[in-house]
Amino acid sequence: MSFPTSSTAATVVAHRVAKSRGARPVLVDVDLVVGPESRLGVVGPNGVGKTTLLRLLAGLDGPDGGRVTVTPPDATVAYLAQELESGPGERVADFLARRTGVAPASAELEAAGAALAAGAPGADIRYSTALERYLSLGGPDFEARAAGVLDELGLPERLLTLPTASLSGGQRARAALAGLLLSRHDVLLLDEPTNDLDFDGLERLEDFVTRRRGALVVVSHDRAFLEGVVSSVLEIDEASHRATLYGGGFAAYLEARTVARRQAEQAYATYDAERDRLRQRERTQRQWSVSGVSRQKRSGRDHDKAQRDFRINRTEKQASKVRTTERALAQLDAVDKPYEGWQLQLDLAAAPRSGEVVARLGGAVVRRGDFTLGPIDLEVRWGDRLVVVGPNGSGKTTLLRALLGRTPLDGGTSYLGPSVGVGELGQERRRFSEGERSLLDAFLSAAPDPGVPAEARSLLAKFGLGADHVLRPARSLSPGERTRAELALLMAQGTNCLVLDEPTNHLDLPAIEQLESALEAWEGTLLLVTHDRRMLDAVRVTERVELAAGRRVQGRG
Repeated sequence: MSFPTSSTAATVVAHRVAKSRGARPVLVDVDLVVGPESRLGVVGPNGVGKTTLLRLLAGLDGPDGGRVTVTPPDATVAYLAQELESGPGERVADFLARRTGVAPASAELEAAGAALAAGAPGADIRYSTALERYLSLGGPDFEARAAGVLDELGLPERLLTLPTASLSGGQRARAALAGLLLSRHDVLLLDEPTNDLDFDGLERLEDFVTRRRGALVVVSHDRAFLEGVVSSVLEIDEASHRATLYGGGFAAYLEARTVARRQAEQAYATYDAERDRLRQRERTQRQWSVSGVSRQKRSGRDHDKAQRDFRINRTEKQASKVRTTERALAQLDAVDKPYEGWQLQLDLAAAPRSGEVVARLGGAVVRRGDFTLGPIDLEVRWGDRLVVVGPNGSGKTTLLRALLGRTPLDGGTSYLGPSVGVGELGQERRRFSEGERSLLDAFLSAAPDPGVPAEARSLLAKFGLGADHVLRPARSLSPGERTRAELALLMAQGTNCLVLDEPTNHLDLPAIEQLESALEAWEGTLLLVTHDRRMLDAVRVTERVELAAGRRVQGRG
């Protein structure tokens, strides 16, 4: 595949950029230069402002303070959102044209041509500019290129005429990847581009962003992807809302962050110990001073002038020591305690263990249009830790739904144990993405035994969803925050069979690492679908099921 290259040495500069959400600051005094050779990864906890920063750089939103400038002014800056956004009935071809910028460029060229034909003032310059942009984005041969890219991604050309809403999850992921591969923008801003991509898609994406010329800024929580493609990392701090730039790639960032954290903890420990020592000395000296005065008062009239002068002098010296210690305390350089952000504590409510056989498929077949899963023979026993892998569209989610009895079979048999308590995190996280209900109301409605609202608030707070989240419309939450709400819902129900379909999508790096630790400690049955290469390395499994085109190609191992 030949990759589009940047036509200009485009640079985006953010100078002391600030943005707030209501009274709450999101970004504070962010300085950043994104040059033609930039390969920048943006990291930070969910909801910290990573998407906000990308939208500011793209010019989609305006800052509350500071400024964002693009040089040259006619450079094209593209922001590709983490969720596939399409209008009602929008076809795949229209989606790709819009996402690559060809559709708006074509509309502007048509409007400029009409203005030129009407003899409008300045229409010739407008038309020339519109034509240049349309050509630079590859407008004339866009349809042919789109068909070629879809073919390389294993998607039939006929998909171009279908509504995006009709695509499967795997097809949507590859359509989003096609939009990237067709892109000819000067600056590319990618928001979680690895979500839902299979291993082949991840390899193609990495190849694309590595070989592509021009500036790249990417928000991602895929550790292997970041290790492979970024040369610097911008971390947005949850407490200060400021950004710190680390050079040397993702591995160097992780090491520098660890060293900085250790140094901050050591500096605070030293300061805290010295402050406590001075406070204790001040209390002791003050007590001695007060005791000395009291004894002097009780001693009555002392006719020995020398003794009286000695006692007065000793008391004054003790008071002087107190003042000296007070000055030392006042002059002690304060060191802030390192900020302890939200940490995932996935303490799942364990239901009584299920029977020995959790679920079983015998010659199971599921047909969906021209796709067929099976026949599949599979048995899941108590305590099994099963991971399902395979290309997009190979039937991984369908297999999970068949195992759980959620999808009717077109052939074969299925069995789900009567004492199996399923806790499920679905791939699409829809429970908190629709409607106008607040997060709290949506959570109370979805929880099997929610208890009083105060208890629901406490549970959500454990997942970093506090007072400024629970009363907001659930759909206004970031995808990462909605994933946290789904995890909180898992804690609200008893389960002995945990089903996770792409659980790392939208989660931040610390939460992913903590989720891996929680899964390692999980003693029930685990069914896991993931393309996160680091998670596959970290989580212990007893069985690996690999699918290709709806068929099982690898068994126990």
